[in-house]
Amino acid sequence: MEPKTKVAAEDGKQEIIITREFDLPLELLFKAYEDPEIFEQWMQTKVVKMENKKHGSYAFETSHGGNVVFRANGTIHEFVPNRKITRTFEMENTPFPVQLEYFDFEKLTDQTSRLTMHIVFRSVEFRNQLLQMPFAQGLNMAHNQLQEIVNKLKL
Repeated sequence: MEPKTKVAAEDGKQEIIITREFDLPLELLFKAYEDPEIFEQWMQTKVVKMENKKHGSYAFETSHGGNVVFRANGTIHEFVPNRKITRTFEMENTPFPVQLEYFDFEKLTDQTSRLTMHIVFRSVEFRNQLLQMPFAQGLNMAHNQLQEIVNKLKL
């Protein structure tokens, strides 16, 4: 089965464009990114901080066997409910520098919506390193979880 989350990366560019259409109303899709409890469920991570406002910040961490195995954080530069989030993203304790992420949320119909993520990396090399990891598969799995978990909120 082909992944529903599409990842596009043009040769020689230091960005990727990710798109996914969801069978969710726009407000519920956005809520999955805004509500820490819902975010924790579909991302399978712990939200340490989530300040959804301009100049706010966020942090989350993933543990396995009682040990933290992944931490990420960033600053929110733009937060427009049901429309967009612009933020930085930093994976702690990795060689990857901070990246810039633009999330655009779009209503397609009353029951469907689209998320477009535009991620800009410091260099083509860093972008390519990330793409060599199971990034696209992991993101598709997370988005599948988002769809499944948020579907239950529609009831």
